[in-house]
Amino acid sequence: MAAPTLPLAAAVARDLEERLGDPADAGTVFNHHRVGAADEAEAFPAEICAELDRLGLPAHYVPAAYGGALHGFDTLVQVLRVIARRDLTTAIAHGKTFLGAASVWARAPRDEADTAQALGLAATVLAGTPVCWALTEPGHGSDLMSGEVTAVPDGPGYRVDGAKWLINNATRGGVVCLLARTGPGSGPRAFTVLLADKRRLPADTYRCLPAEPTHGIRGADISGIAFSGAPVPATALVGAPGSGLETVLRALQLTRTACTALSLGAADHALALTRQYLPERRLYGRSLSEVPYLRRGVGRLHTMLFLAEAMTAVATRAVTAETEEMSVLAPVVKAFVPELTEQLISGCGEQLGARAFLTGIADYGRFQKIERDHRIVGIFDGSTPVNRSALINQFPQLARGWPGDVVEVARLRAIADLSLPAPDLDPGRITLAGPRGCLPLRGLAAAVAAVRAAGGPSARAEALLAATDRVHTELAAHRPVPYDVEPAAHDLAHRFELCVAGAAAVHLWLHNHERAGNDPLWAGGLWLDAALTWVLHRLGAAPDGSEIYQRVYASLVPGRRPSVLDLDLAEEA
Repeated sequence: MAAPTLPLAAAVARDLEERLGDPADAGTVFNHHRVGAADEAEAFPAEICAELDRLGLPAHYVPAAYGGALHGFDTLVQVLRVIARRDLTTAIAHGKTFLGAASVWARAPRDEADTAQALGLAATVLAGTPVCWALTEPGHGSDLMSGEVTAVPDGPGYRVDGAKWLINNATRGGVVCLLARTGPGSGPRAFTVLLADKRRLPADTYRCLPAEPTHGIRGADISGIAFSGAPVPATALVGAPGSGLETVLRALQLTRTACTALSLGAADHALALTRQYLPERRLYGRSLSEVPYLRRGVGRLHTMLFLAEAMTAVATRAVTAETEEMSVLAPVVKAFVPELTEQLISGCGEQLGARAFLTGIADYGRFQKIERDHRIVGIFDGSTPVNRSALINQFPQLARGWPGDVVEVARLRAIADLSLPAPDLDPGRITLAGPRGCLPLRGLAAAVAAVRAAGGPSARAEALLAATDRVHTELAAHRPVPYDVEPAAHDLAHRFELCVAGAAAVHLWLHNHERAGNDPLWAGGLWLDAALTWVLHRLGAAPDGSEIYQRVYASLVPGRRPSVLDLDLAEEA
């Protein structure tokens, strides 16, 4: 048998972490002190972002087809997770370039002009020039079809007028990818995406709006930009005139999935502080790590992390391996993972007690920043209600696809086997309406039988299958209400997310447990058993587990960051 090896995404992420150095060391650029000082001063983390540029991080924002390092989407997310683990402000500020460029990456080139545009943008990103994504406007929020920014034909190009507001990196960005009204009426064909290169615009045709004070990510450039007769060439259009809403929706399948990196990084940081605190703090002659109630609570919090990791792994690999599934998986993962992480961070705050509120205390003063910063993740790129509404719109096709034709275990290998490198993105496979059903759920029945044969927690898996069937019965009975979405529909969407998360955990364990070595989290299906216990309890199908969470806590290895993705996989014999 060959020596153990890391999955590609974990290997790239671990290499980046090593090159960044110890965040507790003041001699490194990306250190805790510099992050805290920037937050206190509400200053942009310019030095840190420059260091990330030097280390070549922008290459991960550019598809390999255009000269970058972006192959599998799972690698991008794990790299961004490393940054978010140290500082969410930096991750959001630097990673925004990927979001800004995603509209171009999400479209298959139609001709040489499209390819030239993509190559030109790739060169801009690789050179370290920030790109921002300007969608929202004052007074309209996420209602993109009410946008008032216009791009009117003018000679050989277009003239842009109007303001975009609450845009990350609107001031610092060199290129603005914006959605503008290019046609009459208010329908989806009235809008087009275009690239406005600020470096080439006359100075009197635009002005950057002041940065807005924010509760979290205090140092980020959350500002705006106002155009006044700004000239852009016809080659700046991304896709054909009138294709803007479609382009944005295609790009959102990528960007919403990428947001999971921010949540996972925040969860890592909060849990690390909690693990540090319990053995340090002594009360009544013993450390808090010896208190069963607290051990159970921390085990439950780590179980939530493992569930978020499983959901993220399956969704990020599906971006390139099962791209047609993303019309469902992208809103599911964007609604579920940030909300779950909010609960996780809140639970860590309960464990830390007063230290969760103090800013000047060593180490633990970082927690209040994590809590403040992460709140934005559930809001941008479509809030949780917006993503659940996108899922609700697909209830009929999801119901019709259940249970559907038998989906064998092997079909899920591409999105669940961590030893397989994920394929490159093929933007031509991005669709706004995917096939009937949801692949991880349609493959659940076969996976449950395989878990039983493998000696995993089959009773929990079978209970998940039964609960999933009940949820689909409710999906089939749902009747949409015009112009208003009832709260019960949002609750049903959340329960659907729970089913997908549980199924993702089943598939991840099934396709990796034989090569997980002696990792105590994998032995006997421990983390899967705990994750399914958590899911079933939220679905009202099982009591909350105490003994299983105690076992999860006991399995945590001191000095090692717990993860079900960053593990040594032994090769098959």
